[in-house]
Amino acid sequence: MRFSRSMRWRGRRLRLRTQVLLLQSAVVALALTAAFGAFAYVNDQHVEREYQLRALGVARTVAANPVVRAQAARYSVSGDGHRRARAEDEVDALAEGPVQALAQAARARTGSLFVVVTDDRGVRLAHPQKSQLGRMVSTDPSRALAGHEVLDHDHAHLGEEIVAKVPVYAPHSRRVVGEANAGVAASHVHDQVVRVLLVGLACLAVALLVGVLASAALARRWRRLTLGLEPEELVGLVQEQEAVLHGIGDGVLALDARERVTVINDEARRLLAVDGPVGAPVSEWGLNPRVLAVARAARPDGGGGEPVVTTAGERVLVVSARRVRRADRDLGTLVTVKDRTDVESLTRQLDAVQAMSTALRAQRHEFSNRLHVVSGLVHGGHLTQAARYLEELLGTGSTSVSLPGLDAVDDAYLRTFLRAKAAQAREKGVALVLGEGTWVDSPVAEPVDVTTVLGNLLDNAVHAAGEGGRTARQVEVELMTHGTTLVITVADSGDGVPAARTEDIFEEGVSSKENKEDEENEEDTSTPGGRGVGLALVRQIARSRGGEVDLVTPGGPGDDGDPGGAVFVARLPGVLEEAR
Repeated sequence: MRFSRSMRWRGRRLRLRTQVLLLQSAVVALALTAAFGAFAYVNDQHVEREYQLRALGVARTVAANPVVRAQAARYSVSGDGHRRARAEDEVDALAEGPVQALAQAARARTGSLFVVVTDDRGVRLAHPQKSQLGRMVSTDPSRALAGHEVLDHDHAHLGEEIVAKVPVYAPHSRRVVGEANAGVAASHVHDQVVRVLLVGLACLAVALLVGVLASAALARRWRRLTLGLEPEELVGLVQEQEAVLHGIGDGVLALDARERVTVINDEARRLLAVDGPVGAPVSEWGLNPRVLAVARAARPDGGGGEPVVTTAGERVLVVSARRVRRADRDLGTLVTVKDRTDVESLTRQLDAVQAMSTALRAQRHEFSNRLHVVSGLVHGGHLTQAARYLEELLGTGSTSVSLPGLDAVDDAYLRTFLRAKAAQAREKGVALVLGEGTWVDSPVAEPVDVTTVLGNLLDNAVHAAGEGGRTARQVEVELMTHGTTLVITVADSGDGVPAARTEDIFEEGVSSKENKEDEENEEDTSTPGGRGVGLALVRQIARSRGGEVDLVTPGGPGDDGDPGGAVFVARLPGVLEEAR
């Protein structure tokens, strides 16, 4: 349903990356156009100002010439030889005069449109056109004749002009006797501006092309980052992800290709007992080393991520991982965490029941044999021998396994468990004995934790004693109490813990069995999932109750018959009932 809605949406509207491309291209074009307009305006003002200053320099140079100053003073109103006639001979005299020659030379040298000199009434003394000599200038000369320099844009008989006007002073005086004008055609300035703008326009086109290409590259990256999905699809995926992640009973932890945490649901945080910000490297989350190793062992083909049993707090977890790929792109690793604490608890209880049932079967066979003996003696009339035989049976107690010192244990569950373990040990050729200091005077309040710790330690000790090189195969267990705390000491006659294993024997994944063939051939009933969890689980249970499990003596080679094996001590607070 979602797919069909998405296809209809795509058919009606442009894809988001196309919209982004068009929008970015429009923004780039608008920005560049505005920038080009500002550039054109500023450049026009700058070029016009530059030509005005150039004209000003020419006008100043002409106005400062001594000949020009002297001639302007001569023709001024206050001059001694002033004449206002418009005779042809006077026009010819101006045309052939020194002022005209200087003005024309300055115009040719600077490339100006005109250089004009007037007297103090604005009558031209020099002009590029002879016909204009002796006539009034076509623009207002009052400001220059008042002693001010003027920069202006005028319309005169030569056309649009960029002009500069400078007052001409009398020799050795500050009296204004005329003005000097210089200018260039506005069309020349315009042509210069156009040339500059054409260069700017070329740069604008290049910038626009670069902007469009950058927008296209961004759109392409957008498509790669979103895996081709549209916003509605992404929103739907996020909603579905939230619903699924927080609705399932398993923990989910997702890592990207650089081992950063991208997704983790509440169940994973609870089971792994970790917390941290999404986006941080997984190494900063404080994950169990075994969980981290499982995540890093996952391969893109789905291999290398076999489920592994681990512990976190009081919980037993099964962790698996697999690599995720899409469109030949590595998206990271998905780690799933399943809680197997309840299953593990039931497994421990089942192990205890199986051990007890094994002991009861052995008792049934032995009692059946003894009853046959009694029946034969009675039927044969040997009553005295039958009575003596029954007395011997009653002297050995009510079980088929003699475990001296068991009366010091005042807990039926614990006594039955020890008898069952003694029967199992005897079947493997190992003698289980109680230490002389054994004394338990209170009932066990937490039988599952006690039997888990005691059972794991006894199983390891029986295995070590059975596989050891000594003739005397024996395991000694000693139970002592201190208030509600139970202290368990287990010693075996095996070859001891290898020196290389003494430091990491309690770590997950490290087995106390040195022989790998034994590990492969022997069935593991302590935990669902393989070796290397028993001792780690034992220590975890003890520490969760505020206790500890230690390897007191690693043991080692010794004389035949000398126990000399490993010694483990476990302290379990709060597992016994309060003394009455």
